Amino acid sequence: METRHILSVLVKNNSGVLSRISGLFSRRGYNIDSLSVGKTENPEVSRMTIAVYADDDMLLQIQNQVAKLVEVIKVIELTPQDSVIREMVMIKIDATQENRASIIEIANIFRARIVDVSLDALIIETTGDQGKTDALIGMLSVYGVKEVIRTGLTALQRGNKELKNE
Repeated sequence: METRHILSVLVKNNSGVLSRISGLFSRRGYNIDSLSVGKTENPEVSRMTIAVYADDDMLLQIQNQVAKLVEVIKVIELTPQDSVIREMVMIKIDATQENRASIIEIANIFRARIVDVSLDALIIETTGDQGKTDALIGMLSVYGVKEVIRTGLTALQRGNKELKNE
């Protein structure tokens, strides 16, 4: 049975690395559910957080294939109980004088922020786990969601564990 797995991958910060890794997934017929990439504390190294739905055998193949790439330093699977997993979401909502206060109240309940206001729309930003962001979008959908953008998952291991080239 396929379940969601989150991989944290340290890579050399070179051009084309993202293309090679995403190409590997594509060639093997694996679908990337979420992907985020950014520099680490070392500007020569980037961290990729990749969410993929896979069974155990497929996950092992993915990890082995990714680890074989020259630019890859290390690959680990992050577990929800041992990691902090978040995504950032921006939601553009239809807003009128009549419903604006209700929308702001919902945003406050979810500890979201209003980052842009116009006469007919609000843009709301929130950060959290996917359950929280999905719930916020669901609550706001009755007002008319115009657009949604999600950054993709990003995650770190809890405590003093670090993903380093050891």
